[in-house]
Amino acid sequence: MNSLGKKTPKKELVWDVIVIGGGPAGMISAGKAGESGARVLLVEKNETLGKKLLITGGGRCNVTNAEFDIRKLVGKLGDKGKFLFSPLSKFGVAESLDFFHLKNMPTKIEAEQRVFPMSDKAQSVWDTLVEYMRKNNVEIRSNTEVTGFEEKDGQIIGVTISNGKTLHAKKYILATGGKSRPETGSTGEGFLWLQKIGHKVIEPDVALVPLEVKDAWIKQTQGVSIKDARVSVFQNDIQQFSKNGKILFTHFGLSGPLILNMSKDIGELLKYGEVKLNIDLFPNIDHLALDTHIRSIFEINQNKKFKNVLGMIVSPKMTAGILSLLTIHPEEYVNKISKVSRLILVKSLKQLPCQVKKLLGLEKAIVTSGGLALEEIDFKTMQSKIYPNLYCVGDILNFDRPSGGYSLQICWTTGYLAGENAGKCEN
Repeated sequence: MNSLGKKTPKKELVWDVIVIGGGPAGMISAGKAGESGARVLLVEKNETLGKKLLITGGGRCNVTNAEFDIRKLVGKLGDKGKFLFSPLSKFGVAESLDFFHLKNMPTKIEAEQRVFPMSDKAQSVWDTLVEYMRKNNVEIRSNTEVTGFEEKDGQIIGVTISNGKTLHAKKYILATGGKSRPETGSTGEGFLWLQKIGHKVIEPDVALVPLEVKDAWIKQTQGVSIKDARVSVFQNDIQQFSKNGKILFTHFGLSGPLILNMSKDIGELLKYGEVKLNIDLFPNIDHLALDTHIRSIFEINQNKKFKNVLGMIVSPKMTAGILSLLTIHPEEYVNKISKVSRLILVKSLKQLPCQVKKLLGLEKAIVTSGGLALEEIDFKTMQSKIYPNLYCVGDILNFDRPSGGYSLQICWTTGYLAGENAGKCEN
């Protein structure tokens, strides 16, 4: 009470930093801001943090890509990658791995330089980040939905939440992610808030997403994974591009790292007409070498039926699908198969055909393209050039991210840098 016997109004709490979004970028930025000495509040609309993190990489979490050459890493991100030269020089792949290793989360490197926790569990990454925040006294408010920013005189002065209240801080970090996997909370509201306060946002679209195909034979091969295939993309019978990598046959069509990385370009072609694919199951040998390989298998198994021998050439789980494409009868004995039929088999295995029906939607996308215009961010600090006390990190930024750990690396790099700079709060 004051000298007049009246209750003194409770002074409204002002945080040093408020982080909006409890995904990977939000968690590492909150922890780093706290480590820098700031009083930090992390606001998350879900009941728990990191829902998408826990399902990434099939629940294993592809932490990063072990490309330690910054120039090469930036090159994987296309023209927009140049914005990350400065951030990666401060907190790149090596620093990210050190971050986890020093917190007792060992990692391992697999094919295509993909880095995973040694435990093979995304939960290990989640536990590390949550412990990092706990250690640095980050307060977490889950089940708290932000509805927008309040701004005045070129500064963010508060964030409104769904109960009508406003939370105030000296600085704010926006880490609400893109629009992929909306069931995890990535529904794109952060883009709307940015637009309302004058930022430019490029309309998000699916970027890394599986393909639905029209061909029944592919659906007969679901579950089969090919470590090294070549997929060639055609429109109007003209080859548009061709790439090698790992593919996965599914009940709806095609997925796997190679397909995900090609999906954005395929999506662009679909705007102009039909897109057809040819799949080469043996990209490292030519037709003649494959024919020689098949002949040797036929000679050893000449008294067996073709349906039983085909599984020695390709995965046994693929035989039903491939048989449906061939004129060779499944019951035909191998020693009765003509040279012409054998050469048709060779050609088929080098050019398995399918037609793309569509890209799967946002609910199946790994990441989205689009987002906050990169030229409106100071990448030395991750500050908005319009609102100096606003920092933007992770998937809300308009980067094109290939599959392979690059999206999470952007989260670690931009999140850490934002936390470090926002955490330097003035008294």
